[in-house]
Amino acid sequence: MAQHTTGAWRAGIGPRSRQSFALLARSFRHRNFRLFFVGQFISLIGTWMQSVAVSWLVYRLTGSAMALGIVGFVTYLPVFVLGLWGGSLADRRDKRQLLVVTQVAAMGQALALAALTLTGAATVWYVGALAMLLGVVNAVDMPTRQAFVVEMVGKEDLHNAIALNSSMFNSARVLGPALAGLLVAAVGEGMCFLLNGVSYLAVIASLLLMRLPPPVARPPKEPMAAHIAAALRHAWGDRTMRAILSGLCLTSLFGASFMVVLPVMVDAVLGHGAQGLGFITAAMGVGSVAAALTLALRRESRGLGRIRVLAGVGFGVALIAFGLSRNFWLSLAFASVLGFCLILFFAAANTLLQLRSPDDLRGRIMALYAVTLVGMAPFGSLFAGTLASLVGAPATLVLAGAICALGVGALAATEPRATAEAASRAS
Repeated sequence: MAQHTTGAWRAGIGPRSRQSFALLARSFRHRNFRLFFVGQFISLIGTWMQSVAVSWLVYRLTGSAMALGIVGFVTYLPVFVLGLWGGSLADRRDKRQLLVVTQVAAMGQALALAALTLTGAATVWYVGALAMLLGVVNAVDMPTRQAFVVEMVGKEDLHNAIALNSSMFNSARVLGPALAGLLVAAVGEGMCFLLNGVSYLAVIASLLLMRLPPPVARPPKEPMAAHIAAALRHAWGDRTMRAILSGLCLTSLFGASFMVVLPVMVDAVLGHGAQGLGFITAAMGVGSVAAALTLALRRESRGLGRIRVLAGVGFGVALIAFGLSRNFWLSLAFASVLGFCLILFFAAANTLLQLRSPDDLRGRIMALYAVTLVGMAPFGSLFAGTLASLVGAPATLVLAGAICALGVGALAATEPRATAEAASRAS
């Protein structure tokens, strides 16, 4: 009887599971994407280790929420100032070559930070200067990497590849912070920076091993300003694209920057140290991975506009709950909800923008995505750091969550046709 039941289960569930797995992993049939996924995953674990270690190092050196806000500001400001220039480079140059250059530069930044920290010479000014250097690198790397995805998998698997990239990014977000918390507590921040520097070798190797067709001949070069202006006109004239970018701008400015005050919240309010910070960040990563896998299992892009709006409002509500919590384990649960809603919101927006972007504008449109997503973060960092120093971290998170929930909801109410159009045109 038990044997018969097991056989029936395998017959009924097994094929469905295999079909779901094939749907989930269909981008892995592309060799270049497999190489990229493995190399990027290793590198991103190091990146997340460094992100947590930098926050803890600044907090240890200064004990100041304002200092955390300033370092966050200089980290992301170059993306805001130079992001469109980076997107223009991505549309004019060989994207793989650009990515190799950015990864080498980021590796140098991590190793310099490791040397300063391990020798005891690190100051908040050195950390800020190196953070700004990494921001310049990211201004080129982010739009180039986003636009490069379609060259690895084609448009047919683009939706799945973006979701798998999100799952990889956020799986690293689980492992990296947890490892960073353990390493910082055991041997200090410098080892996190050193391991991050070494991890860049994996993604550099994966890029060099790819087999790509010869680069497409570029059209005659127009002035950089005109090249960028063409993308701005296109994005502004597309009502749906304009609504998506506005929502990203709002959420990045008031919501995503809550990471700036997270060390204060974990240490001063929840009563945990570096390990607690690592686990809270990892819990967000768990929710983010779940969201990315949910998107990867979708067969089509229809309905992403509605998902984007619901996720944005849900993120704001979860941020309010996190700010009100005084229990570490409850905060862990809220952190996973934050990660789930945030990645749904960002990944849905990324997919919709990519599907609406003409091939010759893709790098610059992805630069606008980077500018609204990451480039607004420096101003959000200043907002969060300054407000937290005045009214405390919990009140700052509650206010930011309320602004996000109400703002995304208001945008959806004023742009109902644009949201519907996004869903239909992306299918």
